[in-house]
Amino acid sequence: MTRSPDIFVDADACPVKAEVERVATRHGLTIHLVSNSGVRPSGNPLIRNVLVMEGPDAADDWIADKISGGDICITADIPLAARCLEKGARVLSPKGKPFTDENIGMALATRALMQHHREAEGVQTFNAGFTPRDRSAFLNALENEIQAVKNRRRP
Repeated sequence: MTRSPDIFVDADACPVKAEVERVATRHGLTIHLVSNSGVRPSGNPLIRNVLVMEGPDAADDWIADKISGGDICITADIPLAARCLEKGARVLSPKGKPFTDENIGMALATRALMQHHREAEGVQTFNAGFTPRDRSAFLNALENEIQAVKNRRRP
């Protein structure tokens, strides 16, 4: 029998924690909310609040160390997404965009290019705001990922 996936959330700036809880609870999945600043505790017995040491990559390191094939990670952090994919996990951004083996290289390259642009030009770049459409896309994508893991397939 296949084990149920755990869901790992890079929680410090994640705008979809409530949505993750709702969908994961419906499926009876354990959620690890990992942060270095603390997240408001929930009475939900499926939620594990993980507080890591301060540091730029402490939460990422914890997730990358604990996640395994078949688990799901929710993060906007592209290097963390790459690390989770290497472990065989599935990865979603909070806007519902799946990171895959096919698109992670381009995502990493774009991130590096934007970082270089910010450093070389002193230009600040901005991410688009989070919209109700993003929330809806995330809910659909998370449900699809859970179903895919349960059916042991890759979309």
